[in-house]
Amino acid sequence: MNEKKPKLLVVEDDPGIQSQLKWCFEDYEVIFSDDRESAITELRRHEPAVVLQDLGLPPDAEGVTEGLATLEEILALKPHTKVIVVTGNDETDNAVRAVAGGAYDFYQKPIDADVLLLIVKRAFQMHALEQHNRRLLVQRGETPLTGIIAVSAQMLKVCRLIEKVAPTNATTLLLGESGTGKELLARAIHALSRRSDGPFIAINCAAIPENLLESELFGYEKGAFTGATKRTEGKIEYANSGTLFLDEIGDMPLPLQAKLLRFLQERVVERVGGRTEIPVDVRVVCATNQDIMTCIGDGRFREDLYYRICEVTCNIPPLRDREGDAVVLARAFLEKFAKRHNRSLRGFSADAIRLIESYSWPGNVRELENKINGAVIMAEGKQVSADDLSLNVDEDSAAIPLNLREVRHEAERKALNRALALTDGNISKAAELLGITRPTFYDLMQRHDIADKKTTASEETT
Repeated sequence: MNEKKPKLLVVEDDPGIQSQLKWCFEDYEVIFSDDRESAITELRRHEPAVVLQDLGLPPDAEGVTEGLATLEEILALKPHTKVIVVTGNDETDNAVRAVAGGAYDFYQKPIDADVLLLIVKRAFQMHALEQHNRRLLVQRGETPLTGIIAVSAQMLKVCRLIEKVAPTNATTLLLGESGTGKELLARAIHALSRRSDGPFIAINCAAIPENLLESELFGYEKGAFTGATKRTEGKIEYANSGTLFLDEIGDMPLPLQAKLLRFLQERVVERVGGRTEIPVDVRVVCATNQDIMTCIGDGRFREDLYYRICEVTCNIPPLRDREGDAVVLARAFLEKFAKRHNRSLRGFSADAIRLIESYSWPGNVRELENKINGAVIMAEGKQVSADDLSLNVDEDSAAIPLNLREVRHEAERKALNRALALTDGNISKAAELLGITRPTFYDLMQRHDIADKKTTASEETT
């Protein structure tokens, strides 16, 4: 029967109180420990959802040093555990310190069984609810595409397109800003294709000098140029029976575009310095962050090549246009980097979440990932704060609160200040401009702590 009962760890060194609590929590499997070492041992062994902990533990039974250290260690090991600290009747300051340190709640002696039972029951319910929400969040973020995390309608549409095109041999063009995940989607196309057992070969057309790109793609024969001491296969040949990913194809030199077009039409390659046509069976996926039609108009990209590579075109939206994705991705990156850097962090603070939601992320997912990595390293508290993210934002572009009351409050404040600015501080005209009475305008100024500029000026003159 005990295995079916919720497990409650009680950290208390007083045998009398232990006996009282055992009777109080008869519907729970109660595990007792009387010091920090045994508490951590039982925590590792049973992984209870809730811990009821006295702050006064040996060897500092009269103080709180050991109790606070125990709390910190429990949360470091199991950050989702709900810890309820028990303090003396006149130790409110210590209780507040414990809650600030991550405790779920506190209870002051003497013990009232009914009240304490209610607090513990609520802690179990909250733990179960949060666990359920985390599970749903993971499920919502999952897609059939390996490594892709998305909850927005925009990205889910992209994922569905990738799932449809992947089993085919259609040449696919991925369009999107830098950092939106074009290579990740290209790898997903390969992973979901019938070529998944073959190689995935990626080459960045913008990262290789023009005079080397041809030999990188098509290979070369011995003696084709100075330094060509042996026959070397190119990336296209290496990708045989697999997928070739041409990243930043918009930066490919025009002379090489003609040779690539011939390969796509004939599916044969000629190495530099060679005359033999070599057949290659390869799926081609291309990507660029440039406006390809502008490149065509400027004469920098061949129109016939464009129509050859865009059998299927996938437009990847920037992160700023993916509702909800930034926070879900941020949480995934936080978990990833917390493990990598061996940091015990309990998610993001409220101001960090608001900032992640509202920031424009010009560098897209790549920028988000780098910022979260840095924040995990720099975070000093139990949560990543807005300051830890080190984002350069103006006051006007600061995080927009999601709470409707806060949004309304901020909008009122800005409207009042704007009306005062337009009327040079004339209250009557400002009230008229906003369509409200003068007394109402004064009430709103007081509510938003906005000073009457003319009154302030006359006081300064006096």
